[in-house]
Amino acid sequence: MKIHPFWQFLIGTASIAFLALGCYMLGDSIDQWAVALILLAAVSVLAVLFDILPVLAAALLSALLLNIFFIEPVPDYKIRDTESVLLFFIYLFIALVNAVLTNRLRKQEKKIRDREEKEKTIKLYNTLLNSLSHELKTPIATIIGSVDTLKEIDPEIGSQQRMEILAEMEIAGNRLNNQVENLMNMSRLETGTLKLKRDWCDVNELIFMVIQKLPATDTIRIRFEPDESLPLVKLDGGLIETAVYALVHNATRYTPKQTPIEIVTTYNKENNLLIDVLDSGRGIPEPEISHVFEKFYRLPNSGTGGSGLGLSIAKGFVEAHGGTVCVANQAQGGALFRIILPAEVSRLQI
Repeated sequence: MKIHPFWQFLIGTASIAFLALGCYMLGDSIDQWAVALILLAAVSVLAVLFDILPVLAAALLSALLLNIFFIEPVPDYKIRDTESVLLFFIYLFIALVNAVLTNRLRKQEKKIRDREEKEKTIKLYNTLLNSLSHELKTPIATIIGSVDTLKEIDPEIGSQQRMEILAEMEIAGNRLNNQVENLMNMSRLETGTLKLKRDWCDVNELIFMVIQKLPATDTIRIRFEPDESLPLVKLDGGLIETAVYALVHNATRYTPKQTPIEIVTTYNKENNLLIDVLDSGRGIPEPEISHVFEKFYRLPNSGTGGSGLGLSIAKGFVEAHGGTVCVANQAQGGALFRIILPAEVSRLQI
């Protein structure tokens, strides 16, 4: 947080004054050379924290106090011996140069950070374009192609073929909608505009809604046994539903066909809601585990499809609730994603 220049002047001069007072109270137990080093160290610290003008003011004040109260004769601004004159001017020179050079170093570091941030932004922008160029183009092309087919189709063709074309359009439309929602959600997380709308939520119902949103296919097997003992939990149901969907949808991409994906919900003694998503895939290579929640990150050889945003968004939504999401490999194979949410609960009284 940027400190107002007035407060920088006040804090800087007050710090030097109090430090000089402390040294003065020590009397003969500390000599002028030690005081000079102490005051110079204080100016150096201020130079790291504050702008150039407040630091220069503090440096001049420290030189003045050193002259009057620590260089003989005391208290007097006049210096009579050569050694003391040399001490005073060397101190003043070093303090001023230190303030100026430190300020220049801070500006240079800021320029370097800004340049690195711009390079990072450009890299993310290019990654986003490269990823979405395929993710958006494919469903749009499918929809346009299906519409053209419906326009040109022979009226005598049966409704079965029409339904198949419409189903393809629906899948492509849902895929397109998911990508747009991911971009909007990531924007909300990046800009800090995400606001939680907490309400009492039935976790079992939330999981069933996630399962219903998954693409209709015979190759996905979801196992979920609702726990009727779970209490109602106060959270933003929409955000947590999106987070769980991202984990389950990710599992469907890396789990062999006809192998189960299991969802388990529990509420532990630490008052945390746990939502586990277990798949039967090959697991995650150990060197990659620490990267799976990064934006635009995708596992090597993960095939086409996916923008690498889903897990990052899930992590952001969970952390917005004060929770955590983690991943580990199971001993019997496959990956385990776990959402841990500290949650306020309410149990229905029967």
